[in-house]
Amino acid sequence: MRFDPQSLRYDDKGLIPCIAQDHATGEVLMVAWMNAEAVTQTLESGRVTYWSRSRAALWVKGESSGHVQKLVELRIDCDRDCLLALVEQTGPACHTNRRSCFYTALRDGAEVEIMTPQAD
Repeated sequence: MRFDPQSLRYDDKGLIPCIAQDHATGEVLMVAWMNAEAVTQTLESGRVTYWSRSRAALWVKGESSGHVQKLVELRIDCDRDCLLALVEQTGPACHTNRRSCFYTALRDGAEVEIMTPQAD
């Protein structure tokens, strides 16, 4: 069966969340949003493309930073309302220059920074 991006369940703004995960380590890197065009462009180019809600525009991960996400596999969850992008990440995934956007842990009622920014 041929995949149709319109078969996914987008929210009322036409967006679907996408979790980016390192394909080799299983580390969760980030969560961002895609629309049908971003899904199509990601599959066609092999470079993960998201929809920037703040800029209201497509953005190819790493196009300005060089921290590219190469798509290994795109997976659809059982409800078809969330995507999992297994990626090969070059450099940090987070705009704060950390490997992952999930660098704050809640421990004993306090926020603890568990990952520091990578050196340039």
